Amino acid sequence: MEQVITSMADALLVTSNSGKIKKVNRAAQKLFGFEEKELINQPISLIIDEDQFLIKAIYQHSYLKRNLQNLEVVCRTKTREKLLIAFSCSVIPKKTEGLEDIVYIGRDITAWQRREQRTSAQYSITRILSESQSIKQGIPQILQSICQNLGWDLGELWTPSQYIGTSVQGDSLNAVLRCVEIWSSRLVSVREFKAITWQTTYTPSVGLPGRIWIGRLPLWIKDITVDGDQRRSQPAAEAGLHAAFGFPILDDSEILGVMVFFSRDVQPKDKDLLQMMGSIGSQISQFIKRKQAENALVESEERYRDLFENANDLIQSVNPSGRFLYVNRAWRETLGYSEAEIANMSVFDIIHPEFKQHCLQRFYRVLSGENLGQITAIFVAKDGQTIFLEGNINCKFVEGHPVAIRGIFRNVSQRVAAEEALRYQQKETERLLLNILPAAISREVKEQPASIAEDFADVTVLFADIVGLSEIATSMKAIQLLNLLNPIFSVFDRLTERYSLERIRTINDAYVVVGGLPTHRHRTQAIALMALDMQTAIALFNTENNQNFSIRIGIHSGSVVGGVIDLNKFNYELCKDTVNIASYMESQGIAGKIQVTENTYKCLCDEFVFEKRGEIEVKGKGKMTTYLLIGRKE
Repeated sequence: MEQVITSMADALLVTSNSGKIKKVNRAAQKLFGFEEKELINQPISLIIDEDQFLIKAIYQHSYLKRNLQNLEVVCRTKTREKLLIAFSCSVIPKKTEGLEDIVYIGRDITAWQRREQRTSAQYSITRILSESQSIKQGIPQILQSICQNLGWDLGELWTPSQYIGTSVQGDSLNAVLRCVEIWSSRLVSVREFKAITWQTTYTPSVGLPGRIWIGRLPLWIKDITVDGDQRRSQPAAEAGLHAAFGFPILDDSEILGVMVFFSRDVQPKDKDLLQMMGSIGSQISQFIKRKQAENALVESEERYRDLFENANDLIQSVNPSGRFLYVNRAWRETLGYSEAEIANMSVFDIIHPEFKQHCLQRFYRVLSGENLGQITAIFVAKDGQTIFLEGNINCKFVEGHPVAIRGIFRNVSQRVAAEEALRYQQKETERLLLNILPAAISREVKEQPASIAEDFADVTVLFADIVGLSEIATSMKAIQLLNLLNPIFSVFDRLTERYSLERIRTINDAYVVVGGLPTHRHRTQAIALMALDMQTAIALFNTENNQNFSIRIGIHSGSVVGGVIDLNKFNYELCKDTVNIASYMESQGIAGKIQVTENTYKCLCDEFVFEKRGEIEVKGKGKMTTYLLIGRKE
């Protein structure tokens, strides 16, 4: 049995019921750094803190007929280094009550505990860096997190400026380091030490902060009380502080500050911990740089805030995550969100669902530095209304890092609605025109089939457009637009009746008239006279209403049907073709002029004055010769 105990890998101790050590094996001697003779007849408190609490716990379990398994206890080595030991304990009963022995079998789990602590610390610091709104909010939390998760008692931040954030270039040989932040555990009494620290300064290479500053590397001190720091070694000893380590907050060649931590225990150098702290120092420096960039951006934009607030365009600025940094008054009034709501929103919350994927792609392209030029966007207002926008976005970069995406937009919702209505009404116009012409022709075919079977039914179509009215419509309410257009189209309606023509449909700023239907033959001249009168009506309207409108008119004469007609099946493609060419005469015309095709010119050239314009490109027709109608011959 003795040989088995001696060769055990786990540490074994046997004590009396009062805690006096009676036996130890080699593994225990090696673990705690004592020789056997240094432990025998010594109280177990030599290596285990809170020994009386432990003994009571063992006896309580024994009374309940259970052994105490995996009890984690903080122990001390001969050099007073801390170890975390998992003990299995039991009481060895004897005939004489009160003379029982206690057996401890322990396994060192310090390394496992440290891994857990470091994982917890890394996670906590990452969370703090992602959630902190400012540098001054984040730094104290980081000091506290490192101390609490890793079991250190005091943390400090040293910088050469009033607070961390001002970088120092080069070797920084003239820097003077001051402590600007301290966090300490309630388990230590460090009032005097902190008072001295606030008044202490270090130059590069002096003291632990100065040595880290000049070396740009993490540093470990097993016991600062014997380190030779003339300014703080003695106060540290009086406060019961011993081990210390620190690391630089470093961004490439720029050093922003130094963090230093103290423990009540004497601790050997931990290379893995120093390596992790070096990585954390880089994370903190990136956080500081990002916050500096954001703060600089906010300060810069504040200088333009008054200008932006009074702009009619919608102006916004968001960070790389899409969170709003700023929106102007026009933005808030258009979309209806309050400042409190905006503070908790991102731009992706207001993008129309059908447009979101497209917007995300553009957002990432801008973050990568791409210039997109003018874009369109669709937002959803608080009341659910869809807002159509046009504008530009760009990304602001600081030292190669994106810090804000800024956008300036115009609200084009009214224009989009007007264009949609125009497209719809244009389709309706074609449909109605194709319904009116065939119906009229069909009546004549039924009444006089012989006369039309080998004849042509000719029509002349007029398209009139008030130039620029779509843009004007976007700047006024619908009722205002209606009041403005009503007098104009009322005059046009009276002219249509005067010349016995057929009005097809008013399409926002387009007015369509047809002449030459079977019931209104030989009306090409009437179309020409009405076009000239429309010009006169617009000029009179401008004078009376202090406006500067200009009308553009296009006219085309064409065949509707020809040849033998099947009463049960008509082909009206020629009719649609005539309408399309008339529309092209208007859209490709000149403001204030009446443009006609060669067909119309031939019908009217004996009675009216024309000016040859030349050839224009017409979709599906190629080049066509056109003329400008000037007036009636005297």
